[in-house]
Amino acid sequence: MSSDLEHSSGPVGQAAFTDYGGFAEAYAAETESNLINGYYTRPAILDLAGDVAGRRILDVGCGAGPLTASLRDRGAIVTGVEPSSKMLELARQRLGDNVELHQGGLGGEPLPFPDAAFDDVIACLVLHYLEDWKGALAELRRVLVPGGRLIVAVNHPLIYKLIRPEGDYFATEQWSDENTFSGQTAVLTYWHRPLHAITSEFTAAGFRITTVSEPPPAAGARELFPELTTYPSGSFLCFLFFVLEAA
Repeated sequence: MSSDLEHSSGPVGQAAFTDYGGFAEAYAAETESNLINGYYTRPAILDLAGDVAGRRILDVGCGAGPLTASLRDRGAIVTGVEPSSKMLELARQRLGDNVELHQGGLGGEPLPFPDAAFDDVIACLVLHYLEDWKGALAELRRVLVPGGRLIVAVNHPLIYKLIRPEGDYFATEQWSDENTFSGQTAVLTYWHRPLHAITSEFTAAGFRITTVSEPPPAAGARELFPELTTYPSGSFLCFLFFVLEAA
């Protein structure tokens, strides 16, 4: 979800894109350097990851690969996995042949990696698309080494009540959001969870929460995006970030 996007809440069950292929190029162009992606979520994830030189990192839902590229440029050994074939095509164009890319996602078949294959897993704006977190988190835990890190960004649960005031904050509920990516309209469907449910899912899956972050935007954002001071409803807490350690 992007503050540069037009959006309105849609009814639960509204038809939604399940594959970004229909608007992959528009999405990639919109999110390359916009406020939410270019000046908020990616910088926040990179700050939380810290020094990644030599670390084996899995970028889950890597999309067109901007975060993957940043991690690679910082010396990480990065692997990307993405369910959309069109997004993977864009990622390959960006990353060339020196980054391993796989088609796949969470909530279905197991990830195509052996146990304990990665030092870090990054799931940036991925989990909030899933109703079932139990299986997804178990799979992410499986591919991490003991003590490895899972770095997560999800929709901030308060956003649900701002966009759908009639919704039940304390329930796990599906909701849809109509967005405009570079002039192309797309409907995305998410699953809201209250904060206590999010943290309970993490600990039940065998993770220890080491960091909870609500960071400010990156330097320069306020000058480039004057609307920052008014979105949404006077707050910028659009996403919630976690660093988790695999037990």
